[in-house]
Amino acid sequence: MLLRCLRAENRKLHASPIWILFFLLPVISAAYGTVNYLGNLGILSASWYALWTQHTLFYSLFFFPTLVAIYASYLWRLEHLGHNWNLIMAAPVPPFALFLAKFFVVVNLVLLTQCWIFLLYCLCGKVFATLPGWPPITLFVFLLRGALGGLSVIALQLLLSMLIRSFAVPIFIALFGGIIGMLAASQDVGLFWPYALMQYGMNSNKSEDMLSGNLFPFFAAYLLWLTVLFCTANLLLTRRDVKS
Repeated sequence: MLLRCLRAENRKLHASPIWILFFLLPVISAAYGTVNYLGNLGILSASWYALWTQHTLFYSLFFFPTLVAIYASYLWRLEHLGHNWNLIMAAPVPPFALFLAKFFVVVNLVLLTQCWIFLLYCLCGKVFATLPGWPPITLFVFLLRGALGGLSVIALQLLLSMLIRSFAVPIFIALFGGIIGMLAASQDVGLFWPYALMQYGMNSNKSEDMLSGNLFPFFAAYLLWLTVLFCTANLLLTRRDVKS
């Protein structure tokens, strides 16, 4: 049943306009980060780590939440048209399987986005910042941790897009959530806010590792958020029809 839902969700991505945003928004993010790095070489060291802090500052704060929100809203768009919710509730699959299928599809999109972001980072580092060598292996760890921390953002945005018929409103919520995440992380309470977990994982705008010696609370936090959000989605889908 889940595989059937996954195939149906993947078909929505064929020739989808979201691929334009998939390629374009990370390019804009990388451009902002590179320009900011080059404009602050007086206070930043010329290194791959310094360039990473500037790239992740814009990406984690604005562009990642926006992209996830766009992915989630797009995948729920068809269900919010006409009387399609009646078809979902009458389909011979558990309603939560549909939510889970969308989750896995967005996870795949996020992994591709992370790879694209890293390729742009390497390109900017070599071509525009003219940095020697290649990025340290630690940054690959940050990239993977960012994807793990982003799982809670994916689940939350899918839940919001499931409940809210508007395509744009969940995207504005994601932008606001990213800003609150930055403030929460600066006050060392980011583990209590799902949008901050991705910023923690990516070590956004920090020269020292924010999760050094604190990996267990990070993993526990995103697993707890996933559990709460999955249970909430399942409860809403099984106990009542989603209002749209």
